[in-house]
Amino acid sequence: MTANMNSTIRRSARILIAALLTACGGGGSGGYVTTAPPPPPDPKTIDATAALAFTPASLAVHVGDQVSFAFGGVGHNVFFDPQAGAPADIGGTNANVTLTRTFTTAGTYRYTCHIHPAMHGEVVVQ
Repeated sequence: MTANMNSTIRRSARILIAALLTACGGGGSGGYVTTAPPPPPDPKTIDATAALAFTPASLAVHVGDQVSFAFGGVGHNVFFDPQAGAPADIGGTNANVTLTRTFTTAGTYRYTCHIHPAMHGEVVVQ
């Protein structure tokens, strides 16, 4: 074999080995796929849970803050006690969706799920 042919074979072998290492996860992570941890939950989110509870039951926010109401697989709604400054209710049967309300006035806003009347909570706006 000629020197030129040996060089071509060695180069081809290196390319093949590099391709195999890449395909097998040979990037130095031991073949394991690494992912970043999930982002922390939004501290201004109230979860309407399948356990028929609003979590947290009480949430403190500042005037002008937006609060997310996260509805899981069980349908819920949010009706605020009538008072000045209360945001609009979230009527209907909401599942697998997140809806927001903005609190523009200081105060304590209590709410209930009309589908599950034992579910209640409050948003304290400072």
